[in-house]
Amino acid sequence: MRKKALAALLAAAMLAVTGCSGMPGMGTTNAPATKAGDEKAADAGSEANVGSNDTVYELKIHTSQTEQALITRNYQKLADTVNEKSDGRLSVKVFPAGQLGADEDVIEQAIQGVNVAVNTDAARMGQYVKDFSIFMMAYFVDNYDEGYAVTQTETFKNWEKELEEKHGIKILSFSFYDGPRHFMTNKPINTPDDLKGQRIRTIGQEVCTESLAAMGATPISMSWGEVYNGIQSKALDGCEAQNTSTFPSKIYEVCNTQSKTGHFQLMQGLICGKKWFDSLPEDLQTLLTETAQEIGKETAADVMKEADEAEQQMKDAGLTVIEPDVQPFKDAVEPVYEKLGFAELRQQIYKEIGKTE
Repeated sequence: MRKKALAALLAAAMLAVTGCSGMPGMGTTNAPATKAGDEKAADAGSEANVGSNDTVYELKIHTSQTEQALITRNYQKLADTVNEKSDGRLSVKVFPAGQLGADEDVIEQAIQGVNVAVNTDAARMGQYVKDFSIFMMAYFVDNYDEGYAVTQTETFKNWEKELEEKHGIKILSFSFYDGPRHFMTNKPINTPDDLKGQRIRTIGQEVCTESLAAMGATPISMSWGEVYNGIQSKALDGCEAQNTSTFPSKIYEVCNTQSKTGHFQLMQGLICGKKWFDSLPEDLQTLLTETAQEIGKETAADVMKEADEAEQQMKDAGLTVIEPDVQPFKDAVEPVYEKLGFAELRQQIYKEIGKTE
């Protein structure tokens, strides 16, 4: 509660400051900017609903990934497409490398009404709707097609509705994909026993930490930007992540082995605050959501190609890549589904997408 209250105060303060000084990174909430030469401020409520062509709306896309990361480049493609198709009425800019702050803090600011969209995952959404986090459980889905199929189920639509109605979070798209996640360490990980005593950085949410602990690792929560130095300084023994992040972040410089367990299939979401989204004219709402969905699906096909290329470049730089039998890892995490209360939910979703356990 203290964290949410603090986030609310920060958001309010930022709104006050940006209204006067135009601080980079965060802008106004429902009050749209106007085109150059129009000095009369547009009314937040009536102008937004009327959708005057003289009104310019601004959206900042936040991601903790580097500028070179594939997901960041996908968001830039989204921004370019929306900027062009809206004829400049919706101005979208991408802010990589955590420029706008920590993910959790920026999400809270979005909820308060700040004009920011956030790159997120199912584990973080599980903080608001618990069942959502099953989407990030180890070995829940095996590939993008299965992950996308989950987003089309009634169960997923109910999660979306609850996020909007109870928490003020609008999902623009959950069709983005960043590939399977593997272990990056300085020793081969052939079985769960090899993970014992290994301090592995992961996303600091229960489904991730419990999954890694069940596989034998000691899970450590740390911002992605600190991982390279964490491994270099021996504060970490390694991390688990997708190739499209480990390569641009040069994790192969501080780890000599990748163990391809593919334990998490990283479906990515782009969310914003419902309060800000509702301030947009209907045509811009449609443009933003449809473009986010389309770009996510279009770029998913590029992920595995780029992941393979990244793997080869890391191997060329000296990284050893091994492919262990993943069944022992799957067996190790099976009790976590019961522990977190997801066993029946998994069966329900598998039935919806036609998948067998």
